[in-house]
Amino acid sequence: MTDINGPKVVVIGGGTGMPVLLRGLRKYPVNLSAIVTVADDGGSTGRLREDLAIPAPGDIRKVIASMSAVEPTLLKLFQYRFENGNGLSGHALGNLILAGMTSISGDFYKGIKEISRVFNVKGRIYPISNSNMYLKAEFEDGTVVRGESQIPKVGKRIKRVFYDTDNVEPLPEAIRAIEQAELIVIAPGSLYTSIMPNLIAPKIQEALRKTKATSVYVCNIMTQHGETSHYKASDHIKAIHRHANQSFLDRIIVHNEEISHGIIAEYEKEKAEPVLCDDAVIQQLGVEVIRGNIANLHEDGTLKHNEHEIAKILNELVQ
Repeated sequence: MTDINGPKVVVIGGGTGMPVLLRGLRKYPVNLSAIVTVADDGGSTGRLREDLAIPAPGDIRKVIASMSAVEPTLLKLFQYRFENGNGLSGHALGNLILAGMTSISGDFYKGIKEISRVFNVKGRIYPISNSNMYLKAEFEDGTVVRGESQIPKVGKRIKRVFYDTDNVEPLPEAIRAIEQAELIVIAPGSLYTSIMPNLIAPKIQEALRKTKATSVYVCNIMTQHGETSHYKASDHIKAIHRHANQSFLDRIIVHNEEISHGIIAEYEKEKAEPVLCDDAVIQQLGVEVIRGNIANLHEDGTLKHNEHEIAKILNELVQ
């Protein structure tokens, strides 16, 4: 993994939003570290976890691809997902490679480092833990569900998420990265199943208290049914602070352009809506709002975060 002699930026998260942000940031002269959730238990990742008792490789795979500087064909191969084949169908090749390297090295993090070296990763990638643990959620009616993939399916308002074990040990390197950071970025993504798994570990919370870094949350553009229905921007901040056991966010980056009625109508079919920025409440929380045109319309009709605009804003903050 290649380091750059620049401001130390730590990105925390998982899911689909984090790789977008990292792709933009790696083009700037920053010393980049990514702390990634390993709580996923669906699809290819879930099958490998059950078979091999390893931490979830899926989000790590996406982050490696986003921070890599190799030929596009090699990246395409790394991200390739088999559609046919007994036992292979549904598996992403990169997940299999991560599982194989874990077996060869005897350690999940060592396997990530080796693959990062081969793929010329610009920065450092840390799984939140080397342990194979599962996420649980308690809903406001007292119901408890186990498994990251099962949580959004319940469709109830989430009270909190937590691990199925009290012995979650974040990597010491991840702790140091937070403590020494100049900018900490909470990446966009599924609030309770991609972001929170990184913030509920007590040693991560302690590192957030110690760091002198500016902390920024890149807010989701749309709500997510089963996790953040009817959430405003302030509700995201409150939930993050509640799970981190502290009010550590200094700024929030929100989308400031109008979203067309056609796009909103499509999202309504998924029981999703734009995340509204309630400035007055956010100000009461002591968080500064930064506005930007941070959304792009993807070819599949969904809104994705604009990696270039977000990276530009973050680089200006850290520089």
